[in-house]
Amino acid sequence: MLAERYFAEDPNTCLLKLRQLAEVLAQTVASHVGLLDLPEEGQYELLGRLRDQGILPREIYQIFGEVRRTGNAANHALSGDHRTALTTLKLAWQIGVWFQRTFKDPKFKSGPFIPPQSPADETEELRAELDKLTQALATYQAAHQEKEKLLANTETQLKNAKSEQSFWGQMAAEVEAEKNALKARLAAQQAATIALPTAKVAAFVTASNAAAQHVELDEAATRKLIDSQLRMAGWEVDTQNLRYSKGARPQKGKNMAIAEWPTDSGPADYMLFVGFTPLAAVEAKRKNVNVSASLQQAARYARGFIPSDETEMHEMNWGAKSEFRLPFLFSANGRPFLRQIETESGIWFRDVRRTDNLGRALDGFYSPEGLMDALHRDKAAAHAQLADETFDYGFIVRDYQQLAILATEAGIEKGLRALLLAMATGTGKTKTCIALIYRLLKTKRFRRILFLVDRSALGEQAANAFKYTRMESLQTFATSSASRNSTRPRSTRRTPFTSPPFRAWCSACCRLQKVCCRLPWINTTASWSMNAIAATCSTASFPTPR
Repeated sequence: MLAERYFAEDPNTCLLKLRQLAEVLAQTVASHVGLLDLPEEGQYELLGRLRDQGILPREIYQIFGEVRRTGNAANHALSGDHRTALTTLKLAWQIGVWFQRTFKDPKFKSGPFIPPQSPADETEELRAELDKLTQALATYQAAHQEKEKLLANTETQLKNAKSEQSFWGQMAAEVEAEKNALKARLAAQQAATIALPTAKVAAFVTASNAAAQHVELDEAATRKLIDSQLRMAGWEVDTQNLRYSKGARPQKGKNMAIAEWPTDSGPADYMLFVGFTPLAAVEAKRKNVNVSASLQQAARYARGFIPSDETEMHEMNWGAKSEFRLPFLFSANGRPFLRQIETESGIWFRDVRRTDNLGRALDGFYSPEGLMDALHRDKAAAHAQLADETFDYGFIVRDYQQLAILATEAGIEKGLRALLLAMATGTGKTKTCIALIYRLLKTKRFRRILFLVDRSALGEQAANAFKYTRMESLQTFATSSASRNSTRPRSTRRTPFTSPPFRAWCSACCRLQKVCCRLPWINTTASWSMNAIAATCSTASFPTPR
């Protein structure tokens, strides 16, 4: 209520109130599942715990995070305009609807978003968006006239009450008392939840995931989430301000995602530049749209890119008819990747430099460094070198191990995204992986490879094996040229063991998501810029990298 009240005259305060609302909702969610046990815990840490425990679905976690980040910027940088405030209001509304459906009524129907009062100095863009929201509300009301009459009467009475200065003065005076009352309610809810049977809490998790499937975001809110995804990958982005029509142009030394870049096929939602060089076209779609099919629109942008004095083009075009002026395509709808609805979630990517490259879902955008690495990596040369590479290493690679390695390399060359090696105990699984990873790094087929295990003891064992195994010229894996040629990941996540160029992870996070972690998987996140991993396992379901 206060956030809407301040929207017209003070969008900065509106954003602060929305952040406070999100904090209270997160604490309330935690109390409902018995996880509100750290009184000094910050919002970021609490959201992370709720996500890791499976309470917050990834799309809801993402929306909570966006409200938090926007509120932080309003607090520390005194930022916040009406467009940002309006988009954040809609995100907070979706969180509220999700909460109601999760903990109150799974069949709750909220109706359309009710736009706040327009500010006196509204821009043309803001006026258009508010008019669109008002029209959507009017359409809904026309279809539900009888119910809306009662709602209109209630809103009129409430509006009259709000208009009185005493109403707001009284509300301000009651804020502190309400804070104390909230703490007491949360504590009581936490205590009550602890006494609940496990099945009841599990039912909340099920309801939470079901409610998350019905979150509806308009184009502006979707763009805000995609902005955040691009920003996390290292791109400079701001859909509202960093757009072609407002004078945004590529700059030397900057990695920019410029919105509404003109092409022969219409303006691209985003065009990704490293310096003056365009690398990728991005098509942004609303949720529940087939994201994979949207790559076709991104392909039209890549064909229709218009060279100019403001850009530096590649030396060649790509495609069967050399029709693509850009090497990479993306499409996204702001939704985190979910394997169950693969074509309607995640970020879809296609490398058009080879006609047999198909689109595939990623967990995040490539970083600028990742795209440049992909652009300059010569896969054909790497596989030609692999074909000539011997197994003359500082340890014996048995015949069956060589066959497993060669089969894996052949699968990678064919573009397979998931490969399974099943090996019995005592047959040298770790040594097989060491040889395979060494070969892939030495030939520069990949620059980084993740070695994933399901227990800390196995991670320590693997780390020691990589550290002390001798490869060529009496050098160990860790001191070899293959290791020196690799690069550290940009990720700052804490892991139990770090030994470049690989990381041995104890994947407790995956166990919390109730999936098997003893598996190889294809890491497609921008922060790792990696395409394949070789390991061994004993089951056949593949976890999704977080």
